[in-house]
Amino acid sequence: MAPGAKRPSAPEESGGDGARTLYDELTDDLLYDPAIGRATMMGYPCIRFAGSFVASFDDRLGALVVKLPRDRVAELVADGRGEPFAPAGKVFREWVSIPIADQALWRAVLAEAVTFVRASRAG
Repeated sequence: MAPGAKRPSAPEESGGDGARTLYDELTDDLLYDPAIGRATMMGYPCIRFAGSFVASFDDRLGALVVKLPRDRVAELVADGRGEPFAPAGKVFREWVSIPIADQALWRAVLAEAVTFVRASRAG
């Protein structure tokens, strides 16, 4: 790093407390829908739509984890904004981890995840 260059804060790099705060704020915004509620998934905080998992926050990584269609997961991984979600080494193809706490991206993928899960439950 060049002398005098400012290094990004931990929340911008890899999550951290700022990422958890962002997760809580963005998921609070979804609770207007009575079908959406808080729960836990593999010991991590998550939100569910009518009992189906939608998103979670991985405290280890400081990352948002969302359920999306496989092609969207592949797109996010290919463009570097997401990483495969592979707890214990098993890749979940409809789940992606978003490690950078980016408010606009997290809000967008949370909305996509709710839409995806809602549609999956309808048909």
